Amino acid sequence: MSTHAKRERLLLADLLETEGPDAPTLCEGWNTRDLAAHVVVRERRPDAAGGILIKQLASRLDRVMAEFTEKPYEELIQLIRTGPPRFSPFSLKQIDEASNAIEFYVHTEDVRRAQPDWVPRELDSVFQDALWSRLERGARLMGRGAPTGLVLRRPDGQTAVAHRGTPVVTVTGEPSELVMFVHGRQNAADVELEGDKDAIAKLHEAKQLGI
Repeated sequence: MSTHAKRERLLLADLLETEGPDAPTLCEGWNTRDLAAHVVVRERRPDAAGGILIKQLASRLDRVMAEFTEKPYEELIQLIRTGPPRFSPFSLKQIDEASNAIEFYVHTEDVRRAQPDWVPRELDSVFQDALWSRLERGARLMGRGAPTGLVLRRPDGQTAVAHRGTPVVTVTGEPSELVMFVHGRQNAADVELEGDKDAIAKLHEAKQLGI
């Protein structure tokens, strides 16, 4: 596993262990047990994980998720820590880093920011740049469901167009916060929004902006 993905994986596992199986998360309807089961199913059950994106497979995903949420919580955490099996695409370093650095960062924040006493986490510039690189490459996919035009902007002025359309809302923040925003955590992201007031309201209310 590569540096960022491995670090975020271990942070998530440690946090899930610390909070226990019944803690809240930012994922609507999920507690920490549900989130842990989701992470394990995504990596270890590709036959079911397709249901995350493909409606026809959703019922199978639901069944497999139910099976995994019944497993001992400690077992789920250990499976997250040890990483994907050899046959999983996520076992390849390039895929692991490209897919899991953001996945595990977002889910770690899902747990952290659901707690009443959470505090902002300082991230190094190398990781922020890596997140921005992924945002630039995947902005159109991440923002394809936005109900308005959507531009992502770093504090230094770098921008990425996530969705073409009018009116346009420009969202400014560190890459880590922009990642949270485009992954449906708009109300938990530390960002500034500029644009039409009604368009901003629509963005905040959108359940899913992209993938």
